[in-house]
Amino acid sequence: MELPTIVLPDTQTYETISIPLPTADVPSYKMIFVPPSDLERPEGTQEVKTETETPAPPKLDIPVLDIQLPLPTAEVVATATYAAVAAVATTTLATPFFDQIKKKLQKFIQGKIDKWKQKKNQKRKI
Repeated sequence: MELPTIVLPDTQTYETISIPLPTADVPSYKMIFVPPSDLERPEGTQEVKTETETPAPPKLDIPVLDIQLPLPTAEVVATATYAAVAAVATTTLATPFFDQIKKKLQKFIQGKIDKWKQKKNQKRKI
């Protein structure tokens, strides 16, 4: 009795690619020392005043009404200006496009209404 056999080709060897291990730069920070809450100035020393205080916001004085209105900071004014300019520019540029779309939609809808009226009138005549 003859048994079937499978003839396999010779094996081939492939070289593998060596992939280096990933590395990362870990950030390091200088240690921050927080003074204790009961820290006091040493005796015999004087307090040094620094000018880190923020100046009072400017105010607009209206003498007739005797009212002081606080003026906004430059950052607030700049942000409001950018927003206003962007809104006006967008509206100005988009208006012609919306007008064209509106006209085409009105014609389309009016055409549909006219067809509906014609069909309704034809049904009444019959």
